[in-house]
Amino acid sequence: MFDLSPEHREIQAKARELAAAVAPFADEADEYVDVHPKTRELLAESGLARYVVPAQYGGAHEVLDPLTIAVIREALMYSSAHLDSLFGMQGVGSYSLSAGGSEELKQEWLPKVAALEAIAALALTEPDVGSDLRAVSTTMEADGDELVVNGRKSFITNGGAASFYCTLVREGDGWSMVLIPADTPGLSVERGSDLIAPHILGELTFTDVRVPANHRLGVPGKAFSLMLQTLAVFRVTVAASGVGLAQAALDEAKEHALTREQFGKPLIELGAVSQKLAQSWTDVEAARAFVYLAAARAKSDPLANLDLSSMAKVHATEAAAQVVDRSMQTMGRFGLVRGSKIERLYRNARPLRVYEGATEVLLDSLARRLAKGAR
Repeated sequence: MFDLSPEHREIQAKARELAAAVAPFADEADEYVDVHPKTRELLAESGLARYVVPAQYGGAHEVLDPLTIAVIREALMYSSAHLDSLFGMQGVGSYSLSAGGSEELKQEWLPKVAALEAIAALALTEPDVGSDLRAVSTTMEADGDELVVNGRKSFITNGGAASFYCTLVREGDGWSMVLIPADTPGLSVERGSDLIAPHILGELTFTDVRVPANHRLGVPGKAFSLMLQTLAVFRVTVAASGVGLAQAALDEAKEHALTREQFGKPLIELGAVSQKLAQSWTDVEAARAFVYLAAARAKSDPLANLDLSSMAKVHATEAAAQVVDRSMQTMGRFGLVRGSKIERLYRNARPLRVYEGATEVLLDSLARRLAKGAR
C-alpha cells in the first residue's frame, strides 16, 4: 500500500476540511453552470490553489507536485464535482503560462490564479475538433508587435467565467499557444451545451483579436510540447478525482446497506449485496494505490511517466464508473431518485472517462507505445 508523507497527510486533512465545508450545499454547487460564489470563496480562503502555481509566483512549491494535487482532488471530488473542477482548472488552465509564459505575463497573472482572484482556462477543442488537436483551425498571425487570432473554440471549461484563456492556435505550418485575456476586444463568449453533469462551459469566438506579442506562450510552432507538459502533470490528478468519487459512492451504498432491512436483516448481510460492496472496496483501494504511485513518479519526471499517468487515468475513471453503478444497484429504487446524492455521483462519474483524454484515445496511445517496446 502506498504511504503518504506527513506533509501530504497534512494537505489531505486541509482538503478534507474544505470538502466538508462545501458538502452541505454541494447539490446546489454541482448544478451551477457559472462559478458558485460560496464555493469559490471557501476555496480561496483555504489557500489550496497555491499548490497549482510555482512558489515564486505566489504558489506553495518550487516545482508542482502531482501527488499533492492528486490528494487534494481526491478529497474535493468526494464532496463536489464543482469544487474539484474549480481547483483543478486553476492548474490545467494556467500551466501553459507557468511553463512557457514571459516573466512579465507570469508576474501579472499567476499570483491572481493562486489567490483565486483570476479564473484560468485552457482553450483547445473546436466545434469540429476534439481529440485530434492537430486539426484545429483557429489561426494566429504576427502583425508587428501584436498577435492576431481568428477562429472558434468549443466546449471550453470555465468559458465565460475565466479571466484568461491559454489558447491553442494554428500558426503557419505549426501550432502555437497564446494567452488571451477575457476582456480583449473581438473575443465573444456564449454559454455552452447543457451536460448530464452540469459544468461551466463556453463557446468562444475570436474575431481579429489582438494581443501583445509577449502573450505568446512557449516556442512558435511548438505548442504540443506545452500541452504534453500540462497532461504529464495533471492527467493523473483526474484519476484521483475518480478515486474520490468512487469512495463517495461506496460510502453512500454501504450506509444504505447497513441501515436498510429486507427479509428481516440488513441488506449488507445478503451475499449478493455484500459481494458488490466488497468488489467496489477492492476497486477503490486498487485505483487509489495506482494513482498515488503514478502521481509520485510524475513529480520526478512527468513526461517520462506519462504512460503510467495515462494507465492510472483509464483504470481509476473506469473503476469509478463500475463502483457508482454497483452502488446505485445496491440502493435499488432509492438509487434511482432524481436529486439524490447517488444520482448526482452517477452523472458526475460519466465525464471523467471523456475529458483529459478519453479512455479509447488513451488505450490506443498506450497500445502504440506497447508495440514500440515500452514497458
